[in-house]
Amino acid sequence: MLIQERSRQESLAVLARIHVGRLGCVQGGQPYIVPIYFAYHDNYLYSFSTVGRKIEWMRLNPLVCVEADEVVNPEHWVSVVVLGKYEELPDTPEWQSARMLAHQLLEQKAAWWEPAYVKTILQGSERPLVPAYYRIQIVEATCHRAGPESGNFGQNETLPHMIS
Repeated sequence: MLIQERSRQESLAVLARIHVGRLGCVQGGQPYIVPIYFAYHDNYLYSFSTVGRKIEWMRLNPLVCVEADEVVNPEHWVSVVVLGKYEELPDTPEWQSARMLAHQLLEQKAAWWEPAYVKTILQGSERPLVPAYYRIQIVEATCHRAGPESGNFGQNETLPHMIS
């Protein structure tokens, strides 16, 4: 097996075709990582959630990290790590076009709003369903690809879609 660093262009291509990743945020030195559904468009990852720990933490510290990957098997995978900046898209007139874009991008996948907007019981109480659209501006994106040491492992090779 050979692991190669790939270009920013390939990083963005991977983000454009997959929609599930892990979001890392930090508050008071404590990291927090959760799965998210996202849509890539024009150097941003768009997403949706209800107000809870990750939204509250990102409001306090907008510097975040997102990891997304496609895995065929332990020797054949691609992983993208994004360093970025959280930006909430509030329900106000000046943000309406950005919110509409986020909604249009996200709704292209069935059940895009799950699990962010379903009944959830936390510590014995139902979590309030307060919606929050947001985007992450991509500051840096790195990509690593693992595959056979010999054979077709070129720039244009894509993995079968294992994550949707």
